[in-house]
Amino acid sequence: MLRRVTFRQLQIFCAVTRQLSFVRASEELHLSQPAVSMQIKQLEEALGLPLLDRFGKRLALTEAGVRVHEHASRVIGELHDTEETVNQLKGLRGGSITVGMVSTAKYFVPKLLARFTAQYPNLDLRILSGNRGALHGYLHRNEIDLAVMGRPPRELEMVTEAFAQHPYVFIAPPDHPCAGVGAIDLFELRNETLLLREPESGTRMLNDEYFAKTLFKPRRMIEMGSNEMIKQAVIAGMGVALISLHTLGLELRHGALAILDVQGTPIMRTWHVAHLADKRHSPAAKAMRDFILTNGGHFLNDEFSAHVAKRKPQRQALKKTAQPRGKAKAVRAPARKPARAK
Repeated sequence: MLRRVTFRQLQIFCAVTRQLSFVRASEELHLSQPAVSMQIKQLEEALGLPLLDRFGKRLALTEAGVRVHEHASRVIGELHDTEETVNQLKGLRGGSITVGMVSTAKYFVPKLLARFTAQYPNLDLRILSGNRGALHGYLHRNEIDLAVMGRPPRELEMVTEAFAQHPYVFIAPPDHPCAGVGAIDLFELRNETLLLREPESGTRMLNDEYFAKTLFKPRRMIEMGSNEMIKQAVIAGMGVALISLHTLGLELRHGALAILDVQGTPIMRTWHVAHLADKRHSPAAKAMRDFILTNGGHFLNDEFSAHVAKRKPQRQALKKTAQPRGKAKAVRAPARKPARAK
């Protein structure tokens, strides 16, 4: 049965699984939609089980599809590692790298990697993005070479290295009553609507932990599926949010959002570049890892340090006289210390 299954069919099936769409999978693979559908049909016939359920134009994995996808991803990952090992033995300067990142990192990682790829024009780069749960799946299935993330997964044997601090701040519309006010007590926001990410998100985990630690419970909470949706909802006046500063560059430059000076914020976390402990890296992947570790902290500091300001004057002082804003406080990258996360 498995002798009739081809590597190309597994590649196409994994692409359809990622996109859950024959049309988007065909665009990713540069194939026609009928060609993609035919390969999936032949794979299902070879295995003797349906892998996808069709609901009109929507697709969903069957139980067999979920199991096959896990094994197919590992097969593709192992063959990718084999190719990179051979390239290393040949001394090739090119090669390919697959980078995974949590969705919060997509606001700065492409710009950072653009500087790297300019130095390596022959490099074949693939980037995957998703929430914390999706990234754990990529790592578990050996689909990526490097991951840019916050907290590394404990259930996997990982090598993680910190490259920058990661501030979280409260945001509100510019006309919010607390905008521009110094030293706001967190409980002044108890009557606000808090906008939150979905449960598998690293941002949601931070929100839940912070509110539990401070015993803070807002009047109302609304869950949303992306940072972009949260930012647009805050701009529209739907509520306030505790979100990564590194997602706010465009909005802060154009004055569309305001950072609230809540006492105890920004909440500092850490950005890591990580990979599986037994991952065999090509020269190109090693070079990218070193580039992120060397340049990532400086890049983020240059981009965002002006928005992490010194503590503003307290509310009473503001009523008496207008006070100038403090100078920007730089966000320094922590020292590089490789660590294994179990």
